[in-house]
Amino acid sequence: MSASRRQLITLAAVAAAALAPGFTFAQAKVKVAAIYTVPFEQQWVSRIHKALKAAEARGEIEYKASENVTNADYERVMREYATGGNQLIVGEAFAVEAAARKVAKDFPKTSFLLGSSGKPQGPNFSVFDNYIQEPAYLSGLVAGAMTKSNKIGLVGGFPIPEVNRLMNAFMIGAKEVNPKVEFTVTFINSWFDPPKAKEAAFAMIDKGADLLYAERFGVSDAAKERKVLAIGNVVDTQPQYPDTVVASALWHMEPTIDRAIKLVKEGKFTAEDYGQYSMMKYKGSSLSPLGTFEKKVPADIVAKVKAREAEILSGKFTVPVDDNAPKSTAK
Repeated sequence: MSASRRQLITLAAVAAAALAPGFTFAQAKVKVAAIYTVPFEQQWVSRIHKALKAAEARGEIEYKASENVTNADYERVMREYATGGNQLIVGEAFAVEAAARKVAKDFPKTSFLLGSSGKPQGPNFSVFDNYIQEPAYLSGLVAGAMTKSNKIGLVGGFPIPEVNRLMNAFMIGAKEVNPKVEFTVTFINSWFDPPKAKEAAFAMIDKGADLLYAERFGVSDAAKERKVLAIGNVVDTQPQYPDTVVASALWHMEPTIDRAIKLVKEGKFTAEDYGQYSMMKYKGSSLSPLGTFEKKVPADIVAKVKAREAEILSGKFTVPVDDNAPKSTAK
């Protein structure tokens, strides 16, 4: 058999395999696009962006992203990315649910993974959310022990489920170790307005709060200026505030993003709720190391946190998911 004939047979075999069901080229990169309504550095979005950038660095995906997209422009950008051949579109649909779901219906062969308080929509619209109430509860245990005035302030973006459940879990933890603690809760009605969050925090400090739950950026700046403590949220900001941020409830989007990419690559992506992949069991969240506060948090509280963490991971202890708006208890 001639060399040219062998080459033709080999090429024919490869072509036939490529047409076979389930065939995927090992080196093929999934085309992924992300749409964010806030800057990349905003806490929530930064975790998604980080996980996608990691997949890009591993050579698994081609990644494009748009930041600061207005709600009015969101549908147009989604359609452009879908029309452009992106296989997976990631983003947040909270304020544009109807439009986002309409786009998904119009592009049934495209996979969509969006932050949403709603349910999955077949065949191709999956949802996720930041179910990090477990480390939020653990950070509350720490906070309850660290406040001296027994007054804690909480500054959030909007009173919606994905914020409420974290604040409520934090408050449960703080009350568990310190029944005397009182809470002041304020929402700034913005996802990214550090100056406004800072002003809200100052008002709480003026009323006696010596520890703040920084659900939004800007709160830890106020805490640092007034020399009170803070608990971080979603990202670990202790390196920037070593004398202020005691601990943080961290969100890790890698389990969610990596699962979606894998399913798209295998041609098995379907509409499902990815919420559980943000929980500690799946390494989707964790309590940050105490770091600079390791020797400052009481030893019995450190032991309690570790014990509770083990109970959460084993399933012996469940942190409640309370999506109701938290209320101030300070008199």
